[in-house]
Amino acid sequence: MDVSEFRKRGKEMIDFIADYYESLDNVSPVSQVQPGYLYKLMPREAPETPESFEDIRKDIETKIMPGMTHWQSGRFFGWYPSNSSFPAMLGDMVSSMFNIVGFNWICSPAATELETVVMDWLGKLIGLDERFMAIKDDGTEGKGGGVIQGSASEAHIVAMIAARERVLERLQALGKSDEDIDAIRSKLVAYFSDQTHSAGQKATNIIGCKARTIQSDKQFRLTKGALMTAVEEDRRSGLVPFFVCATFGTTNTAAIDDILGIAGATESEDLWLHIDAAYAGAALVCPEFRPLAHGIERADSFNFNPHKWMLTNFDCSALWVADSSHLVKALSIEREYLPRVKGSTSFAKDYRNWQLPLGRRFRALKLWFVMRMYGASGIRAHIRGHVEQAKWLEEQLVADGRFEIMTPVVFGLVVFRIKPSLLPAHVNGCQDAANNANAKLVELINGDGRVFLVGTKLKGVDALRPAIGSSHGSSAHTALLFKVVGEYTAAVISGHS
Repeated sequence: MDVSEFRKRGKEMIDFIADYYESLDNVSPVSQVQPGYLYKLMPREAPETPESFEDIRKDIETKIMPGMTHWQSGRFFGWYPSNSSFPAMLGDMVSSMFNIVGFNWICSPAATELETVVMDWLGKLIGLDERFMAIKDDGTEGKGGGVIQGSASEAHIVAMIAARERVLERLQALGKSDEDIDAIRSKLVAYFSDQTHSAGQKATNIIGCKARTIQSDKQFRLTKGALMTAVEEDRRSGLVPFFVCATFGTTNTAAIDDILGIAGATESEDLWLHIDAAYAGAALVCPEFRPLAHGIERADSFNFNPHKWMLTNFDCSALWVADSSHLVKALSIEREYLPRVKGSTSFAKDYRNWQLPLGRRFRALKLWFVMRMYGASGIRAHIRGHVEQAKWLEEQLVADGRFEIMTPVVFGLVVFRIKPSLLPAHVNGCQDAANNANAKLVELINGDGRVFLVGTKLKGVDALRPAIGSSHGSSAHTALLFKVVGEYTAAVISGHS
């Protein structure tokens, strides 16, 4: 493919993408294929000779499209959103044009410096404290800074590595020998609630420390009291607490942990505090949500995903640290073929030392496009619109009278179930039967094909958890969701499902 053909095919693909978004309401949001469907349609080996663009595009339509779940559909309410936007797509196109491997400043100075700039922009947009900024308001270099990771799971691992580095540095300063420190590594303990994302457990598996899961309270929150009890027990057992994850908007219920109390505990116990705000952190662009996050200014690291609810195509996970020295020391490995720029490091950051891989894409471009083409006001309107839809859905469910709202609706997540008292007499009072009824409701809704959502369990209780947040959704889609839920609830209650 030469430049002339690329120009032609590129325009065709833009039209194809635009047509796809315009037609999303005409297809079921979830794929209905069976495992192994694509293998049966594909040749057993790669082609020996070149194939035409027309043939490839035809295969996208006839073979790939049937196996796609349409996350961008306004009728997709499963998990949390994976926002896309046309400005972000344009930014990704430019990134693909350059196709750099930006592991240090000299690889492409603009890539490094734009990331430093937009991460400070984004940090200020969500109200982060100045200690997380790479450049202070007076123009001098800060101790902290932000970096774009691929996912919140990567951010979790990176933060935990930095936390481990800090506690081992402090033990060395106390005179511990290398042998003592090696022995202590296996005694390090990280703390999570039973509502923390699985990324926390995965991070402990990777770095080889212990994980302590703490029971959440009735509001599904990690509390200071429960944390302190666990830490004190582990210290008495000879273990070494070092890391705590508090969540701002949990996956199951969008609950907010006792961040302010936990911050006090981590300071008094000298523990690293990481805030996982992967989903709900985007809401902090709206000042009215910031009081819910009091205490994050005292954290050691903070992470949220613009690729979830802030109009930025995957992958773009924003991580800030208050002191980057621990992270850089833990992940720096110098080689002769990786030259460093001498002098000021304010903008000449080697972001390879802020992440797990060496290479990195120019992801700051799409974030830059989004922040400029929407502006802060446009991003706030995007968030507030979804919260309004979620509040409307909550009101409709309550007014209907057949549903119980399981957790407060704060962001775009609505967690509910059928009231057990309305189920058939042989079901009422039996938790397993009530759970089966709500699981059946999820099955019927998704089998219908008009909308897609997922269920969950809250301390053994089945519930539905539609997440409103598609950048291509509208209040009409939320109204359709309520209509479909109502129709199949009638069938479940009558026992005719």
